[in-house]
Amino acid sequence: MSVKHYLFFLILSFSITSAAGAQHLISAPEPQTGTIIGTVTDVNDGTVPGATVALEGPSLSDPKRVETNDNGFFQLDHLNPEMPYRITVSARGFADWRSPEVILHPGQHMDLTGIRLRIETAVTSVNAVFSTEEIAREQERAQEQQRVLGIIPNFYTVYDRNAVPLTPKLKFRLAFKTTTDPVTILGAAFLAGIDQAGNNHHFGQGGEAYAQRFGAHYANGFTDIMIGGAILPTILHQDPRYFYQGTGTKKSRMLHALSNPFICRGDNGRSQPNYSALGSYLASGAIANAYYPASDRGPGLTFSTTLIDVVADMANGVIQEFVLRKLTPSAKKQPH
Repeated sequence: MSVKHYLFFLILSFSITSAAGAQHLISAPEPQTGTIIGTVTDVNDGTVPGATVALEGPSLSDPKRVETNDNGFFQLDHLNPEMPYRITVSARGFADWRSPEVILHPGQHMDLTGIRLRIETAVTSVNAVFSTEEIAREQERAQEQQRVLGIIPNFYTVYDRNAVPLTPKLKFRLAFKTTTDPVTILGAAFLAGIDQAGNNHHFGQGGEAYAQRFGAHYANGFTDIMIGGAILPTILHQDPRYFYQGTGTKKSRMLHALSNPFICRGDNGRSQPNYSALGSYLASGAIANAYYPASDRGPGLTFSTTLIDVVADMANGVIQEFVLRKLTPSAKKQPH
């Protein structure tokens, strides 16, 4: 083959290769963008609607912002792949949540999990003037004004998301305030009357039997409140109050209410097993064996009293979450 022929074939081969490369470059698809979705919840697994989700990254001149919908859901579309992003979630009454660095692959649809907002506890501008104990005392005073229809005590419900933990002194004060309230005493008298009419337990009939029934009901409430509202919460560093959720789906609020006997908030602000309540139910039921008639005593009395307390606490949680705030005049004015 002559040099001319060799050069001809070389040029032809180069032209074909170049054209193929150019065709490949022209037809190469653009990198597919990615999407990030997620659901914002609080530490009690209630969804947080209206939270601001801000996306920051080197390809963005300003953070890209969206708001969560009524179910706490958000979606960020058309995001460049292979770029480092960070997400910040903020909502009123909560501390900000920040994600680790996120890098999407082309076309990736990422579900960002674990977005749980904690209640904002630091109030530095106030702490410079008031101690935590003083703030807790003021909040506890407000709780002592909470009465359903202005009459029935509703002292153990918290509507303020920024409530600080009770000190041991305030736990005992609130328990004593509840057990000595005239309505609490009248409640025990009312239940004794129902038992008297149904001839429940083996106290008999007559004035003495009614007094014994009244004493039994009042003692049940007293031991339950003092042990579960003051003694065990102080020892175990737990908060005996019900924390009103008020936001999120009805399902999440219902689960929050029904879990009240089993899950509580610790003095550190975190959710934990409600050893204080469960311990008080068992202790109150065991102590009841000391003053009920001999024929009613035994493990059956302990466990039946415990079961009644658990069911009553669950029902109270549901009523608190969906009804009683509307019927408690002072609570309507409080933020939540």
